[in-house]
Amino acid sequence: MIELLDAVKTYTQGRRTVSAVRGVTLRVATGEFVTIMGPSGSGKSTLMHLMGALDTPSGGRAVFHGQDLQTMSDRQRSLLRRDRIGFVFQAFNLLPTLTGAENVALPLLLAGTNRRQALHRASECLERVLLGHRADHFPDEMSGGEMQRVAVARALVADPEAVLCDEPTGNLDTAASREILSLLSKLPEPGKRAVIMVTHDPNGASYGTRLVRIRDGLLESDEPVRK
Repeated sequence: MIELLDAVKTYTQGRRTVSAVRGVTLRVATGEFVTIMGPSGSGKSTLMHLMGALDTPSGGRAVFHGQDLQTMSDRQRSLLRRDRIGFVFQAFNLLPTLTGAENVALPLLLAGTNRRQALHRASECLERVLLGHRADHFPDEMSGGEMQRVAVARALVADPEAVLCDEPTGNLDTAASREILSLLSKLPEPGKRAVIMVTHDPNGASYGTRLVRIRDGLLESDEPVRK
């Protein structure tokens, strides 16, 4: 479903060239929950950005369902991210002036969906993350765990084929982290959806079905998670 084929990503910082990803080949199929671990600066977030069409490789290829992301226009990649990929970040990225339901409905509203239909779908997604009772509450009225569950519901609202998470429990306490990880572990569906999560937490990585380790921009290991 999502493939990196000998992917390279370099950045220029002044006169210095930084190699964030150095020839990584990685494939993720629908139904998998792949966790990516590595030390700070190892390239794990860059790897996720390449897989989620947030960035394009400097060399090699990034492919989503057989389509090379580099052959797509910026608008096509933007629509891909909006309609077929859900994102959950460490910072919840909720708009403070919108209710929980409105935050979740926002991707659909931006796509031109009727407001009533968008809010109905948002309510369904909030129920799925056990937060239907907070639909009319604003972010500043919610706990960190609740805000992250709203963010997960927003990632699901367009029924995406992949959900990509970058340190989704980084701002949460232990109990809230466990709730979010348990929720994420239920999202992969064979033939329909994969979940990819970047994390620094070994306990968080144990919720996945497969663990990828990256170091210095290189793939260090790729193995099933032993439950």
